[in-house]
Amino acid sequence: MIDHVHDLNAVREATDRLLSAVGELDNAAVAEASRLPGWSRGHVLAHLARNADALGNVLEGRPMYPSAEARDTDIERGAPRPLETHLADLRDTAARFLATAAAPADWNRTVTLRNGVTDSASRVPFRRLVEVELHHVDLGIGYELEDLAAEFTHREIDFLAQRFSGHPGLPSLRLTAPDGGQWHTGAGEGTALTVTGPAPDLMGWLAGRRDGAALETGGAPLPALPPL
Repeated sequence: MIDHVHDLNAVREATDRLLSAVGELDNAAVAEASRLPGWSRGHVLAHLARNADALGNVLEGRPMYPSAEARDTDIERGAPRPLETHLADLRDTAARFLATAAAPADWNRTVTLRNGVTDSASRVPFRRLVEVELHHVDLGIGYELEDLAAEFTHREIDFLAQRFSGHPGLPSLRLTAPDGGQWHTGAGEGTALTVTGPAPDLMGWLAGRRDGAALETGGAPLPALPPL
């Protein structure tokens, strides 16, 4: 059972952490490269602000973005702004998202995201939490996958495992973590390849944030993951 109220509180806390950390930067640091290829930290911050409004649109029954081109243009236009403008934008858009989510609504309804993807409205707060937490890591300012709450990490592995489940480009996979976590993904047939490692490394590999070098496969090649 998804607890959207719990997830919205987690979004609020994660946003506060992000704002505090970003507030320690300066304009030069914002212009520097992030961990995402081709994106500066400013690109990441602009994306986070636009994503808050986009998920608010989803909750209110509007298209997430006007178009893919408009989304990309808004990020490029916003990336070179000074730090204080980024901070104000992040605060304002985060507040708007939380205010939209606080309105009485049917959280069991189906909503439409990008590219025709549908989901329960109750999962939208967790989707926002993923954006805030992983992109905080992407900024490369001292917040790492290991700093994320174990509950979040396990839920995100579960979410990503579901996305890759049945994918024809992957063999059957059994993911195991020393803390007892276990997930199945990939093709549903054949003997599963066991991939073992710390939960943050499993999540990082599935989310495209790590190359899987810390994972064990019993000597078998680690399969290449298709794009998310």
